[in-house]
Amino acid sequence: MSPPMSPMKPPKGFAPMSCCWSTETMQKWLPFLGWLPDYTWYALKMDFIAGISVGLTVIPQALAYAEVAGLPPQYGLYSAFMGCFVYFFLGTSRDVTLGPTAIMSLLVSFYTFHEPAYAVLLAFLSGCIQLGMGFLRLGLLLDFISCPVIKGFTSAAAIIIGFGQIKNLLGLQHIPRQFFLQVYYTFHNIGETRYSMPTGVRLSHGLVWTATTARNALVVSFAALVAYSFQVTGYQPFVLTGKTPEGLPDAHIPPFSVTTANGTISFTEMVQGMGAGLVVVPLMGLLESIAVAKSFASQNNYRINSNQELLALGFTNILGSLFSSYPVTGSFGRTAVNAQSGVCTPAGGLMTGALVLLSLDYLTSLFYYIPKSALAAVIIMAVVPLFDTKIVKTLWRVKRLDLLPLCVTFLLCFWEVQYGILAGTLVSVLILLHSVARPKIQVSEGPMLVLQPASGLHFPAIETLREALLSRALETSPPRSVALDCTHICSIDYTVVLGLGELLEDFHKRGATLALIGLQVPVLRVLLSADLKGVLYFCTLEEAEKYLKQEPGTQPYNGSEDSVPEHKIALLKA
Repeated sequence: MSPPMSPMKPPKGFAPMSCCWSTETMQKWLPFLGWLPDYTWYALKMDFIAGISVGLTVIPQALAYAEVAGLPPQYGLYSAFMGCFVYFFLGTSRDVTLGPTAIMSLLVSFYTFHEPAYAVLLAFLSGCIQLGMGFLRLGLLLDFISCPVIKGFTSAAAIIIGFGQIKNLLGLQHIPRQFFLQVYYTFHNIGETRYSMPTGVRLSHGLVWTATTARNALVVSFAALVAYSFQVTGYQPFVLTGKTPEGLPDAHIPPFSVTTANGTISFTEMVQGMGAGLVVVPLMGLLESIAVAKSFASQNNYRINSNQELLALGFTNILGSLFSSYPVTGSFGRTAVNAQSGVCTPAGGLMTGALVLLSLDYLTSLFYYIPKSALAAVIIMAVVPLFDTKIVKTLWRVKRLDLLPLCVTFLLCFWEVQYGILAGTLVSVLILLHSVARPKIQVSEGPMLVLQPASGLHFPAIETLREALLSRALETSPPRSVALDCTHICSIDYTVVLGLGELLEDFHKRGATLALIGLQVPVLRVLLSADLKGVLYFCTLEEAEKYLKQEPGTQPYNGSEDSVPEHKIALLKA
């Protein structure tokens, strides 16, 4: 048996294209062209098995996630197939599967008022934003959402989603969706739990609950069979999923207005109603999908193209909205199933998508009997891994300050998801800016006082540098000469140049010397362009100390390229 093929291997035997698009460019925009020419029967077999496995997983999950999103169950299935086909052409990971997820379903429930029209429009607009970010290569914006913020959000989401399914497990109805009200009314109505039933029924109910935690289609089917058996006897202890429309809806443009009993809601009003969701949903979708892709690429030793992943996700949401999909992203759980099943290429998604379409055509009548408690168990078991129980201990050991954005995000997400993510990101950025504005400065004693910023020197940090130089050099008696070690400084801006100019004047007035040593070429180029008066540059500390002692043969290179060493001039002109 031949080994699995590498999915991203470039095609062999292709001559350069004579048109304006080369083969390499075509493969960049359509990655499937890179692996399809080398596709093997072995890869086909493994992709078929993986596609079936993921399909049997996604069908019950899609029905369950529609409940989380506050939408009818068919919308979960409408959202589960388009990503399979689009990713075949545009995806750069062999493992990733796109579709509805617990996180995205929770966000949809927050921002679309449980109205399908809003959910479909949100998918279209999110896809447009993601597509634009992909074309503009703005994936770097996601780097500002730190790991503690992500962990705080996903852990809070796991609790919100999981607790939201308690009502279905207990058979409670008329429970609000707002988290704190949900907690209150769940405990307030706990007496209405469906437990008054014969012993045999209680045993069957418990069996369904225990079995459904396995999260696979066979067990959900078994739960539906049990519910159907009770239906035949005339007694139904379960709350059922109910009627699911058959078939795929006709393709149509997303709803840009909605007609209600009170009049027509315009596109502008719909957008205003979704508010922060137009930022939170596409960004979290990108973040979740790329995180999943990078994780499995690292495990399986291949690389992905982040910007191409943005394009794949954007096209999926735009095209999916034409078939009544709500926003989707990469699923960690189903991607794990895909990888464990031995998938070789994104072609496995074709079988998954086909299976979802077949279920819409032929199985919707059977979905009627699926107990909501079974789907609730599927959801709970899917979100349990999202709650990271070890992250607090890890951050306490590694860097305790990172607990701040984690806790801020976690707590505020129970109020409003967007506030939690925004506040956590803001705290992370403030921590980052504090390290930039207040860099650690190492001080060494010697013939000259040596100050070395431990990181870069940017405009917020110039005051910190000024205070350090004033307190350690100019406010002493007599004033001391200083060597500023610039080894770790790779760039400076105009504010820093002005600050250095003022410091040079202060040192000159007090009869002391401020010398710069270890300058990197970009910094030296800026300083030469600024033409600072009285500035001295040296390659090493030893040269600066010799110059200070007025030893013969030691000269600084200052003021022009004529005094700069030849190797520096070559780099400056490069």
